[in-house]
Amino acid sequence: MESAVPGGVLRHRTVGGAIMLAVSGGRRQRGRDRMAAAARDYAAFGWDCCPGAHATARGDRACSCDRVGCPDPGAHPVSAAWGLQAGADPALVARWWTERPQANIILPTGRVFDVFDIPAAAGVIALDRIDRDDLPVGPVATGGERHLFFVATRGAPEDEDEWWSCHLDCSPENVADSPGMRWHCRDSYVVAPPSVLPQGEMTWVRPPGASPLPDPLRLLEVLADSCEQA
Repeated sequence: MESAVPGGVLRHRTVGGAIMLAVSGGRRQRGRDRMAAAARDYAAFGWDCCPGAHATARGDRACSCDRVGCPDPGAHPVSAAWGLQAGADPALVARWWTERPQANIILPTGRVFDVFDIPAAAGVIALDRIDRDDLPVGPVATGGERHLFFVATRGAPEDEDEWWSCHLDCSPENVADSPGMRWHCRDSYVVAPPSVLPQGEMTWVRPPGASPLPDPLRLLEVLADSCEQA
């Protein structure tokens, strides 16, 4: 099956009732080509992106970065200036993944979308309830034992206490009333499929499509309840 996006196609298949991005064969070159193609698709979809570090299969380090004991292997941008560099220009994206074909894909949040990031077990519970109650839902990705729910960005809400970056030295790291939930918005980012983390490959449970992104506050209660049940 295929889901059309502006300028490209995201191919997916059904596994146990869930829609997942199709996984190419295990050949390294094919994986590199697939990463570059996915980055081009995101850019064509109007989503800014930038190169990320990647997990390493050999050596004494789990991450391709220079940091010894990297706390987030393969799950962070290559450059500290990622917020300024990220973009959707096709030529720029093509050059990045030509230079770094193994780079994971980083999507900045707080621009087109925000992302609720919850434990995978809670994500399964949430999707069951969303389907049962016929609630609006946008793209959902999974990987690294987490589920990522893409929602419309809130822009610049007046109440700054509700809005923080999950990748700055801020407090709280989680939504206060929902342990395990992270709200990626301004100055934050997520790792996008088909990026590969030490725990496994990121995949789409529900790939991007033409439907509008849902209001985050419509899903917040469902996701918070799911975190408590998991």
